[in-house]
Amino acid sequence: MTTGKDHIDLRELHNSEIPLPDGLQNNVALTTLSQLYNWGRARSTWPLLFGLACCAIEMIATAAARYDLSRFGMEVMRASPRQADLLIVSGTVTKKMVVPIVRIFNQMPEPRYALAMGACASGGGPFKEGYNVVSGIDKFIPVDVYVPGCPPTPQALLYGLITLHRKMESSSLNNINSVPWYGRGPSDEIPLPILGPDIIDPRQTEILRKEIESFNASMQEMQAEA
Repeated sequence: MTTGKDHIDLRELHNSEIPLPDGLQNNVALTTLSQLYNWGRARSTWPLLFGLACCAIEMIATAAARYDLSRFGMEVMRASPRQADLLIVSGTVTKKMVVPIVRIFNQMPEPRYALAMGACASGGGPFKEGYNVVSGIDKFIPVDVYVPGCPPTPQALLYGLITLHRKMESSSLNNINSVPWYGRGPSDEIPLPILGPDIIDPRQTEILRKEIESFNASMQEMQAEA
């Protein structure tokens, strides 16, 4: 956006569908309300200061001086979910940590986004078959962008954040489905997973009940045949 110390390139805001003489494109911006709104949201994203494992080191490096997230208006990593709108799940997600992650995501105000950073957060990574690691955080919270790698480089995370900005910029205020946080009533919270012998998602209770009934019926048939 900034091309000089005190110079702003207004051509980034200009809507190409609206005709404007070439001599005025760097002095005047003709745009839509949705485009201006989305541009402001994308350039003021506040990530949550939250790390799980080795991917968190790469996330910290991305915010340091060499890569400098402040170029994208994201220099402030908030320590409270109530002041953040982007949850970067960076690292191995164990079953014990799923409950705090879902609770933190529920405490974030709308509009909120989630980014799965690394192979572990995206699909379990090298610990996929482990007894204590979930196969992707997307099984519990909605994920907007996946950044592959083990761990991904700061450049990969920057590309993932740019991809998220493009998603933000594609929403339209004219379509309520595109901006559901402006709909009627508060959004429903994601139910907290239940920890037991294994982790259980309350949203899958009905599916588990049917599988148990089917298993019990099969066992009764086998016993009757015997």
